[in-house]
Amino acid sequence: MKGRGIVRVVVILLVLAFTIGCDQVSKSIVRTKLDVYDRYSFIGNHFTLLKVENTGAFLSLGDKLANPYRFILLTLLPVLSLLGGLLYILIKRNFNPLTLFGIIFVIGGGMGNLYDRIAHGSVTDFMHIDFGLFQTGIFNVADVSIMIGVGLIFVDGFVKNKDGKEQEALAAE
Repeated sequence: MKGRGIVRVVVILLVLAFTIGCDQVSKSIVRTKLDVYDRYSFIGNHFTLLKVENTGAFLSLGDKLANPYRFILLTLLPVLSLLGGLLYILIKRNFNPLTLFGIIFVIGGGMGNLYDRIAHGSVTDFMHIDFGLFQTGIFNVADVSIMIGVGLIFVDGFVKNKDGKEQEALAAE
């Protein structure tokens, strides 16, 4: 049983490292190859690479905050939350695999963006999607990781909810 616990921790840390690594490699390439506000469009201008340094959080929220509020809200609380989340998934063992991987992706994306904020003073964003009514803000690989993680958690919750309703229906018959 002890060996399974070690393998589980190693898998969690490897997926986390892979997630953070993909984010940081992509941002490093963008930082070295693109100038701020350089624009490269693809797929009929629906996908754009555009380097932007975001000094706030999601959609630049908090970028105008003064210190110490800025430090507390954009650095200290995220550090504590991400470390707490990582410790939680390392200690708690009864996660469904979809939820576990979802949480790992969310933590990895958060750590990737937090690393940027601490090391560079801003988060490098560089992707934008525009399909008319559907349009995103400018985002990065860490943001994609967070969205995939949230999606996995939702899918797991939906599957559990559906299974629970099916079992209730069978029990009522």
